[in-house]
Amino acid sequence: MQNSGEGYLVTEKVVKRFDEALAVDDVSLSIKQGEIFALLGSSGCGKSTLLRMLAGFEKPTSGRILLGGEDVAKLPPYERPINMMFQSYALFPHLDIAENIAFGLKREGLPKAEIKQRVGEMLDLVQLMPYAKRKPHQLSGGQQQRVALARSLAKKPQLLLLDEPLGALDKKLREQTQFELVNIIEKVGVTCVMVTHDQEEAMTMASRIAVMSKGRVQQVGSPEEVYEHPANRFIADFIGNVTLFEGRLTKDEPGHCAVTTGIGEIQVGHGVSGTLNMPMAIAVRPEKIEIGKTRPEGCPNVFTGKVKEIAYFGSFSMYIVIATDGTRVKITESNISRHELSAITWDDNVFFWWGEDAGIVLRD
Repeated sequence: MQNSGEGYLVTEKVVKRFDEALAVDDVSLSIKQGEIFALLGSSGCGKSTLLRMLAGFEKPTSGRILLGGEDVAKLPPYERPINMMFQSYALFPHLDIAENIAFGLKREGLPKAEIKQRVGEMLDLVQLMPYAKRKPHQLSGGQQQRVALARSLAKKPQLLLLDEPLGALDKKLREQTQFELVNIIEKVGVTCVMVTHDQEEAMTMASRIAVMSKGRVQQVGSPEEVYEHPANRFIADFIGNVTLFEGRLTKDEPGHCAVTTGIGEIQVGHGVSGTLNMPMAIAVRPEKIEIGKTRPEGCPNVFTGKVKEIAYFGSFSMYIVIATDGTRVKITESNISRHELSAITWDDNVFFWWGEDAGIVLRD
């Protein structure tokens, strides 16, 4: 058994073609033992196809899939120490909860006493012991999701695969269940790979994320790394909200650079080792930008525009400001008081600004 610092699940140059269509293109990943790892991307990006290859439901066109050092790419699903939990949960409606959890164990021919003990352990783990004799339709969506997880963990898989695990739940229940699911998986210590198109879900549940597009992995990193240091324009735009300012590099020193854009020169607090006049973009997250009616003192990046739209989201408000070059700038402001209303309204001429460390320089 490999230690937690090495790749426990490894894909090496995995490719999957369906006729002429390239679904997964040269994907190499290394996932640590006990890690919760997310494959994140929009529909059709290849994440579900990659998950099905890990499960054994699809065979790679080329490449290797190693689990604990063993190549499992050619093994059928039932010979892999892997279990998969589907978005639909796939619970048997005619069986009670305990029988659903025991189903796979009975198929393996385990002794009745061992099955009873294991089912009891799983019911305790997901806190559903009082519901053992209920049928699935008598449970809430969140409880059904925990039953499906318990059934997946009952056979003690080395690898747990989750396909859009919370997609069937409403927003509030999904947010609550995210933490429950992570706690259960971490308590068991199983290595977990999940597929999702929901950015918040991936960033809340996973220790690392692989962002996919058109069959390829664009970036792998922790939620903070992917959000704060996107590798390219696609990542910056796909993860969260962002405004991109296109321009050309006009200054480049070890601790400072500047990019001239349509709204003016943007100062950045680090160098990029680039070539002067090369095309670049500055990405700025909306929460990093401040907005006001008076010009701030001593700030390097101050620009002007007109408020086009305002949206109230409860905990924060979002402003869409049209800059002097026509760029739609997204700005969020926390609503920290119940009674204080912002003095900024539609069609106001405003200043917006951010510090030198807020902008992300993107070459690709």
